[in-house]
Amino acid sequence: MYVTDSTFLKVIPYYKQGMRTLKATVFCTLLITSFAYGQEKRGRARDFGVTIGILPTGSNNAITDVAGVKVGHTTINEGQNIRTGVTAIFPHAGNLFQEKVPAAVYVGNGFGKMMGISQIEELGNIETPILLTNTLNAPKVADALIDYMLALPGNEQVRSVNSVVGETNDGGLNDIRGRHVHAEHVQQALATAASGPVTEGNVGAGTGTECLGYKGGIGTASRKLPASKGGYTVGVLVQTNFGGVLDINGAPVGRELQNFYMKDPKGNYKADGSCMIIIATDAPLSARNLKRLAKRSYIAFGNVGSFSSNGSGDYSIAFSTTPQNRIPHNSNTIVRVTEELTNDAMSPLFMAVWEATEEAILNSMFMAQDSQGVAGNTLKALPIQKTIEILKKYNALHHDRLPKAEQQ
Repeated sequence: MYVTDSTFLKVIPYYKQGMRTLKATVFCTLLITSFAYGQEKRGRARDFGVTIGILPTGSNNAITDVAGVKVGHTTINEGQNIRTGVTAIFPHAGNLFQEKVPAAVYVGNGFGKMMGISQIEELGNIETPILLTNTLNAPKVADALIDYMLALPGNEQVRSVNSVVGETNDGGLNDIRGRHVHAEHVQQALATAASGPVTEGNVGAGTGTECLGYKGGIGTASRKLPASKGGYTVGVLVQTNFGGVLDINGAPVGRELQNFYMKDPKGNYKADGSCMIIIATDAPLSARNLKRLAKRSYIAFGNVGSFSSNGSGDYSIAFSTTPQNRIPHNSNTIVRVTEELTNDAMSPLFMAVWEATEEAILNSMFMAQDSQGVAGNTLKALPIQKTIEILKKYNALHHDRLPKAEQQ
């Protein structure tokens, strides 16, 4: 069986179209999890008082808060051994090959199989949706993405497509050698991509992933700059599958829970993995400043306790959706006039991407659920109530509330 976001929304019989708000989505997610898994209720980090940074979120606290960005998932849970999927991110709703967007890639650690990186580096743009999946399925997913692009109206004469596919290795829970993501799964994720709330945790490309000793998955978050700093939005989506020692707002959660790298003398803790970080913004940025933006996301990677192990493939892809800066495939002029923020104006965006990436990583863990997969392997989700107790101990909750002295 495989499911998409649209399938998720049909689980609750009384889920009305008019209730498609973030609050309703969170409620339904908690309800479904409680009934289906018989474990403690899950929720996003902010639902439990975990706030990162100082900037406000967008309306959905998701990458889709950047206007035009859409996300789709296909989740594949079959039998005892298949726990995988694919996630699609669209920078805009048009034909991306004909209207490319400025983009850049930052490689934190290159032990990965990301596809399409060299052309992004060379030309500074992307021309397809970004797809995420598992390591051994990356070539198959790229092939299906090429089919999708060639079939779009207007692309009848296209003879070269730079498909962009990121991956992490979900072989701990998934029969990864079976390469179970097929063309129909890719097409389904692309066809069902939508704006608005984004499902998180054990979905799409995050179905079989592991993060910081617990179940990882898909997470997302966003930040909105004040009008005085441009009013721009930065949205982030992550596929988390890496190791380390979990920290939340400075609280040593992994250490307190006695679940961290190098503690286990038998070497059962998995430090290797990978992380894909997808960054969208409506700020008018060149490929050069998009790369600078992508670099700053890596600050969050260390903040949550990762050290980028030898076998971790960690990539940040950043793109700008500013319509006037799109790059036409065919142009009648040899000069392209664009808008670009000054270097000095980048600092607020750097803060925004750090905050959104860190919260997205935590959301991927807070929303994940216990999972059993190939060879009977079991991966527990982050124990939320124990985590909250630790965060209270270290005064790491509700950082969005001013101290009493400042409120007066």
